[in-house]
Amino acid sequence: MKNIKPYINEHKDRFINELLDLLKIPSVSADPAYKNDVLNTAEAVKTSLEKAGCNKVEICETPGYPIVYGEKIIDSNLPTVLVYGHYDVQPADPIELWDSPPYEPVIKKTDIHPEGAIFARGACDDKGQMYMHVKALEIMTSTGQLPCNVKFMIEGEEEVGSESLAWFVPRNREKLANDVILISDTGMIANDIPSITTGLRGLSYVEVEVTGPNRDLHSGLYGGAVANPINILTKMIASLHDENNHITIPGFYDKVEELSRAERDEMAKAPFSLENYKKALDIDEVYGEKGYTTNERNSIRPTLDVNGIWGGYIGEGAKTVIASQAFAKISMRLVPNQDWEEITELFQKHFESIAPKSVTVKVKPHHGGQGYVTPIDNIGYQAASKAYEQTFGKTPIPQRSGGSIPIVSLFEQELKSKTILMGFGLNSDAIHSPNEHFGVWNYLKGIETIPYFYKHFTELSTK
Repeated sequence: MKNIKPYINEHKDRFINELLDLLKIPSVSADPAYKNDVLNTAEAVKTSLEKAGCNKVEICETPGYPIVYGEKIIDSNLPTVLVYGHYDVQPADPIELWDSPPYEPVIKKTDIHPEGAIFARGACDDKGQMYMHVKALEIMTSTGQLPCNVKFMIEGEEEVGSESLAWFVPRNREKLANDVILISDTGMIANDIPSITTGLRGLSYVEVEVTGPNRDLHSGLYGGAVANPINILTKMIASLHDENNHITIPGFYDKVEELSRAERDEMAKAPFSLENYKKALDIDEVYGEKGYTTNERNSIRPTLDVNGIWGGYIGEGAKTVIASQAFAKISMRLVPNQDWEEITELFQKHFESIAPKSVTVKVKPHHGGQGYVTPIDNIGYQAASKAYEQTFGKTPIPQRSGGSIPIVSLFEQELKSKTILMGFGLNSDAIHSPNEHFGVWNYLKGIETIPYFYKHFTELSTK
């Protein structure tokens, strides 16, 4: 493959401006108020794929938000790479914590990104990383260097569970047929320490509701005599971990994969500064399951966290009330071999069993997905490693991620393909948080690296 840097340098400003335009559209799939914006984003992605060189692009209707499908088929005898990404984004709340409006992207220099970072919702997750693939295709088609076939499947519901994708994939196996799936929705250790994600945790997400009296009560007249659902809920949640931060749900750990000491030692070779980690988060100490390091806790161990909790009066001033109901949203990150539906059932059974008779409890499952591991002897992984070596000048480190991309296990089940996770974000990019951002250097480096994956995957596949 000829040097593609000159093309990137020539079109760099346009590549950046196109991403900024995409980030201006608030494609929040979780909020129906943004429905038209989500649909407009799908149209924008379709147009970008057409301009990049796809010879077929269509917006595929689903029971929910549409999937943008594109393809560039040059020879049916050559390998086919299926690129997956998503065009929807997380809600921007709390808006007041953003230093600049979440849908008015700006480029600002930071200590980690001295060349500048793009601040906007979706900058890293996943519009910026998805768009790297669109521009990589443009480079390969414009310079006549596309070595194999490519297909794109860009969805609009990743941030709310990918239900429509789960409907779409089994109905379109032939359309989506491929030799490997390529995703950039993860990160790497640092800009000077490339890494490839080889494992993802699964997810079970539930909402719980605790109901006490049939109406809100005066806390003076009824306090101490009637169960307070908020008090009960907090006690129930607190009981889900023991003194070692071990999850107390019976059967929760039955299928947890225990990595060998040798594997854990290999993981520990990845550069990591606990002091820098704490400093970046402005905390005095880390917290988690006893017997495991910070990097093990957030990658190879399952977790249970409260993502939101509410009930009673939270307005200005005081209102002495015992609320009739209290609510919480809870997510459990799971490791390979833990089935998310089984864990959801175990949670529901346990949570209902620990409720006192003075309240009633409902558990509402939301969504989930299985964990995933890609073996490093897979030719897709080897192609990715060679691509990083070519542009970073270093062999990337394989690492497991604490995040979840539930559809990855679905892909393997329905399309019989392995997924390669080539992420270019950093842990400090604040995805899902106020002030999400993505380094300009990272964005352009991804565009530079991806074409080499195609080159090496084609060579390894046709040996």
